[in-house]
Amino acid sequence: MKRVWVPLFCGLLATPAAAQGFDVHGLYIDKFYERSLPVPTLSRVVICHGFDCRVRTEVGLGPADHARLANILAQGRGSPMAERKAIAQAVAWFERRVAPEAGTTKAVARPNSRYPGGNPGQMDCVDTTTNTMTLFYVLETLHLFRHHGLALPVSRHVFIDGIPHLTAVLRDIKSGERWAVDPWTHNNGELPDVMPLQSWVMRD
Repeated sequence: MKRVWVPLFCGLLATPAAAQGFDVHGLYIDKFYERSLPVPTLSRVVICHGFDCRVRTEVGLGPADHARLANILAQGRGSPMAERKAIAQAVAWFERRVAPEAGTTKAVARPNSRYPGGNPGQMDCVDTTTNTMTLFYVLETLHLFRHHGLALPVSRHVFIDGIPHLTAVLRDIKSGERWAVDPWTHNNGELPDVMPLQSWVMRD
């Protein structure tokens, strides 16, 4: 495990919807570079925590992790809806998997008001969005998606502590509809919110 503290910076991950028509894979990778993060690999990921990715913990992944993810995603092969349910299970599992090393086992839902100065064991929406994107990149690299593909993160203009709320996003390959996958409203390891992106944007 390698843990790094970095200065606070508030550059947003949000990207206009128009960018979805470009090279999504390349733009997706750019989001990691924008945060000075290495692109995730099948053997190593960097977990963001402490608010705005101020603390980064390197976590190793191995064949057992890949097999576990494959087993979870296999439950969703039948339809896009089934795959979204499996993806939610994978997000919850991934949070539990990395939490002992990152120190985020007790991360709570919506921590901003309870930990206004930040806390290395807690995660704001920048952290959860980045970590969910990391998982999605690993799933894509493992060729485990059947009905969905990568999409760029999106913000909504409901301000939390002065910044818009962010979420990771996936795209239904057949319909083109985008789906928000947002763990920030739940405690560590619980199922994230998964909903059509337009519905997520309109939430309080």
